[in-house]
Amino acid sequence: MANLDDIDKRLLSELQAEGRVTNVELAQRVGLTAPPCLRRVRGLEEDGVIRGYHADLDPSKLGFAITVFAMVSLKSQAESALREFEDHMAGLAEVRECHMLNGEIDFILKIVSQDLQSFQEFLTGKLTPAPNVESVKTSLTIRTSKQVPGVPL
Repeated sequence: MANLDDIDKRLLSELQAEGRVTNVELAQRVGLTAPPCLRRVRGLEEDGVIRGYHADLDPSKLGFAITVFAMVSLKSQAESALREFEDHMAGLAEVRECHMLNGEIDFILKIVSQDLQSFQEFLTGKLTPAPNVESVKTSLTIRTSKQVPGVPL
């Protein structure tokens, strides 16, 4: 874990909540002047603590009405097989997250799709024939009651 002081933690908390805040406003919020605030933020970026900035988009307003979680078991857990699967998932735009798990399921994927027909086509055309896939179990999201990016600071 990075060696962060209270000001760094406050900077990160503010940026996590509002990534588009100006440097001047951010400095005021954490009790700094603008130049040292900018130096600290740039240092956090250079150290890889801040990986990037993005807009939080509403999938349904962009035509992605469903979210599905897929639990994938692989035929082999050899490192080369795991990497091949991960590389394949990285190339599929519908797969928004890919996490390797410990236990009987090897990966859990977060997948977005326009509708059930589109998801079915994705499942049978791209996911189940992917390298080394033994089985796929899917669960359609009914409702999302909490979705908070980042980590608690």
